[in-house]
Amino acid sequence: MKIFLLFLVISVSVYATKINDVANIVGVRENQIIGYSLVVGLKKTGDGTTSKFTLQSIANMLKSMNIDMNTIDIKSKNVAAVVVTARLKPFSRHGDKFDITVSSIGDAKSLEGGTLLMTPLKGVDGKIYALAQGPVSIGGKNERGAGSESHPTVGLVYGGGLVEREVFIDLYHQKHATLSLKESNFKNSVAVQKAINAVYNTQVAVAMDPRTIKLKKPDNKSMIEFLAEIQDIDMDYKPKNKIIINERTGTIIAGIDIEVKPIMLTHGDITIKISESATPKKPEGSIVVDDSLVIGLNENELYTKEGTTTVANLVRSLQKMGASPKDIISILETMKSAGSISAELKVI
Repeated sequence: MKIFLLFLVISVSVYATKINDVANIVGVRENQIIGYSLVVGLKKTGDGTTSKFTLQSIANMLKSMNIDMNTIDIKSKNVAAVVVTARLKPFSRHGDKFDITVSSIGDAKSLEGGTLLMTPLKGVDGKIYALAQGPVSIGGKNERGAGSESHPTVGLVYGGGLVEREVFIDLYHQKHATLSLKESNFKNSVAVQKAINAVYNTQVAVAMDPRTIKLKKPDNKSMIEFLAEIQDIDMDYKPKNKIIINERTGTIIAGIDIEVKPIMLTHGDITIKISESATPKKPEGSIVVDDSLVIGLNENELYTKEGTTTVANLVRSLQKMGASPKDIISILETMKSAGSISAELKVI
């Protein structure tokens, strides 16, 4: 399999952003709901007789309609057992509609053309919060059309969910609220505190830890008005330095200014030494990439300008020297273990 390398240049300098982009309001979140049901109307692509739970579900459904049927007498392949999942958005109200996902749990070949029967959707507390029903759409290519390949055993029912029980969140009468940063960072937590207090000229925000900021509502505003203003405040934000590696695809994503300590490394038939100086050397036979980077092919050495020995320059150099994406990924992982790279390295 051919492996591709994508090196995405991302600057991680401090920049302005909205508080809404980096922090959530604690308590205002989605809720997962789930249910079990049947999809009917399939064209002989449903569960076979080996899916005993499907046959039992069909028998139970017919019995509720005053039709007594033994499971061994059910031979239909037009029905499939499915798990129905959805996310109930915060502040959803009675009667609101939402999309649901339907996934086969038997040996059905396709849910195309099927209809989901009425399904109670429960939360983690076991209570019913919504009902779901409707035609299943699998999208993509099917036997009658063109398009991208679909996954026929998972489908969507657009607008098929109906809210029956509300998840009540009382914000209006609250005097205090809490912000939670999407990523823990002491500097960003303090930056949020300073940005909010600067707007209100008083201590309405207190950073409790690298992720939590407590808020106190001003007396002349409602909590809704206060949170609306808070979310729109600009702040100085500095994201963490990260290197994201996908070993399956050979993809590397990293910031352009992630520093690498000058080292010597050997990997397979690749040997390279990194040297810093005020003016990079340019020995005979070298490749001048730019003013800050020179690759000495004969010496197996990288000459970099002081302060520019970065992951970006290292990866560019390894590519020029013929290293494969797998080699580069392995080198970065080893350098992180050796302490040559201080940024967080995440393998997915």
